[in-house]
Amino acid sequence: MMKPAPHSAAPTGCPADPARPGWLRKLPILVILASAVAGVVLLRDDLSFAALAQHRETLIAYRDSHYGLAVMAFIAGYAAIVGLSLPGATIATLTGGFLFGVFPGALFNVVAATSGAVVVFLAARAGFGQRVAQRVATGGGAAARLQASLRENEWSVLLLMRLVPAVPFFVANLIPAFVGTSLWRFVVTTFVGIIPGAVVYTSVGAGLGDVFARGETPDLGVIFTAPVLLPILGLAALAALPLVIKTLRKGR
Repeated sequence: MMKPAPHSAAPTGCPADPARPGWLRKLPILVILASAVAGVVLLRDDLSFAALAQHRETLIAYRDSHYGLAVMAFIAGYAAIVGLSLPGATIATLTGGFLFGVFPGALFNVVAATSGAVVVFLAARAGFGQRVAQRVATGGGAAARLQASLRENEWSVLLLMRLVPAVPFFVANLIPAFVGTSLWRFVVTTFVGIIPGAVVYTSVGAGLGDVFARGETPDLGVIFTAPVLLPILGLAALAALPLVIKTLRKGR
């Protein structure tokens, strides 16, 4: 009798669908990139602090009359801003605090931002990320070693990218897609990692009533002040601790 051929190991991530044309797989990320460019040109003034100040009474009235719908519309709108990489994510975070307070406003902000980040991650992975990850893994060399190191320390690296303010949010959505990060780890580290910054900006948004009354603009640089930045850096150091321990053990 003929023995069945052994099954080859499946590649990391979802296998590419050979029936889908290449342009169709790239379409979502291309739409996101096009919308990002169009948003900078067309929506810069509509998704601004001045627009929030102008429409604040209408937003409050709608929230008071239809709270549940207001929550769903806010989360969907914020997720769309992040998912399409439109300008105004910071304003959306402030709006969450202004309309819903620090809590549950911070929760709504984190859920919306994470949902939008997942859209970018999946679009990038389907369009380019999966093939890039596979080519790097099979190509060998320094790039493959770096990819293997990132995968070995995914939890720490992904959390650090979210906690450290120096990493742009959009970039932190793309890098995991290009190294073959699993969706589950991406979602968890994004949700947890953006909580500190979201709470800070949501609290700023919760105080916008007084800012509007004085005719001023909020101080968004508050996240870089010592009382806020030091605890965030402390969390970043805690996230990096497993990576440091592994490095020391390998050195020994």
